Amino acid sequence: MFTTKKKINFFDCDPAGILFFGRIFELCHSAYEDLIASFNLKEDYWNNNEYVVPILNSEAHYHKPMKYGEIISIEIKVSKLKSSSFELEYMCKNESGEECTVVRTVHVFVERATWKKQPMKEEIQNGLAKYFYQSE
Repeated sequence: MFTTKKKINFFDCDPAGILFFGRIFELCHSAYEDLIASFNLKEDYWNNNEYVVPILNSEAHYHKPMKYGEIISIEIKVSKLKSSSFELEYMCKNESGEECTVVRTVHVFVERATWKKQPMKEEIQNGLAKYFYQSE
């Protein structure tokens, strides 16, 4: 499991000081960027001429509020890994270790020019495989 920490900023919150529901996707995407950076890829995953990796689906389940000033831990596991796509599960926990939100995103590799599905690069597949965990 890959883990990173993020701070809940004031601008992330609603007037009650609780994380605005849509901001969880920004925090998780930032954690996803941290995950990809940990692979130390030879080419730029985010800006290259060959492929793009759009999100096909995303969902969030909220269990406890996250509040301004908290440092949350985001644990990422790869819950599905195929030749052209993968699913990430993000468990967001507060400073007490309580699960606050679970987010899932599904990503697919496509050719930049045609937007046709293509196999992901071996280097990326290997990086994701390190965090693959199939639930029972």
